[in-house]
Amino acid sequence: MLASKEEITQFLRNVFPQAPIEVEAAAPMSATVRFKVTEKSLRPGGSVSGPVLMTLADTALYVAILATIGIVPMAVTTNLNINFLRMPKAEKDVVGECKMIKVGKTLAIGEVFIYSDGEEAPVAHATGTYSIPPNRDLKTANR
Repeated sequence: MLASKEEITQFLRNVFPQAPIEVEAAAPMSATVRFKVTEKSLRPGGSVSGPVLMTLADTALYVAILATIGIVPMAVTTNLNINFLRMPKAEKDVVGECKMIKVGKTLAIGEVFIYSDGEEAPVAHATGTYSIPPNRDLKTANR
């Protein structure tokens, strides 16, 4: 059962109320998410920090998976690899565009390109793997 952008947004607000991330798009096998950059998001030198970019990549993967298989809270990251390509603009939000490569019964694999809002060249590229629990009855937990 697929989950809509609205259902995913509500779920994320309930379980991660502290996260400054907005779901811009969610469809089967893809998602676009935005991290609202603030002063707290920056590292010395005026760049968006690596942990912010990693959070954005991980969230983009999670949203794309939920849009594909439904709200399954216990789908968890098993691997996240990120390459930092260039310095993100401190005055711009960062946007992650995720495309899933494969979503199977127990594993989901995808990639995320991260951009400073409005820029053409990516600032980072990430790949990740999620473990999908065999008992999908957990999908309604925490809703």
